[in-house]
Amino acid sequence: MANLRVMILLLPWLLTANEARAAINAGEWHRTSIHGHAMLYAMQGRGSPLLLLHGGGDSGERSFARQLDVFAEHHLILLPDQVGQGRTPDVRGPLTYTGMMEDTAALLQHLKLKHVDVVGFSDGGILALMLAVRHPELVRRLVISGVNIAPDGLNPDDLEDLRATQTPKPKTIDEKLAHLWLHSPTESELSVAMLGKIAQPVLVISGDRDAITLEHTLKIFHALPEAELCVLPGTDHATFSGRSDWLNPIISAFLDRPAKQPVN
Repeated sequence: MANLRVMILLLPWLLTANEARAAINAGEWHRTSIHGHAMLYAMQGRGSPLLLLHGGGDSGERSFARQLDVFAEHHLILLPDQVGQGRTPDVRGPLTYTGMMEDTAALLQHLKLKHVDVVGFSDGGILALMLAVRHPELVRRLVISGVNIAPDGLNPDDLEDLRATQTPKPKTIDEKLAHLWLHSPTESELSVAMLGKIAQPVLVISGDRDAITLEHTLKIFHALPEAELCVLPGTDHATFSGRSDWLNPIISAFLDRPAKQPVN
């Protein structure tokens, strides 16, 4: 299973590739140079900025195919494809969460965007947490689904599958992703202590049959000072595609809720 999380997503309720690509018009895609390499991103809608971070090995328009039209009604959506994934070409060297997070931060800075709401699925949720830790000025609120802060957060069977795919020198994006999931996030990238420093409100989402163990999700939830928890019944890792009718109004209500007023 060289592309574990993408295979988890290939379920009957997913839109076809053509339907997903049709969600974003060609004119809404942009190309820029970030840290010396190309990065492709789309912008869509109007309103307060909303950064959507896709799952590993996927693309923004596929991970959030059933959210784009809904969220674009009230938000300016920023939809980047990470290196080697979606429309962004791969580069030499390993794939790291730190590299992708810093690419994302640099893109926000390039576009002069601050205090954005961030919705991250799977690997995208990992990047969202890391962004809030290292660049808190860029983040207003976070929504994360199917996220682990260490490899042992994955179900044991999936970890065993990943070990079976290992190659000495990962070269293809599938090999790089498998290596990434088996060895990352590292403790220097994310930890319980780091989560305790995130002051922004965070909505933590999980399926009750997620690829991330519920115990690990609860550890993340309890470590975050301003967290809310949403566990979806009868749901696996594909929360955004499989339960959009549940999640879209929940996320919209969370993002639109007035900020807490400080107590004098």
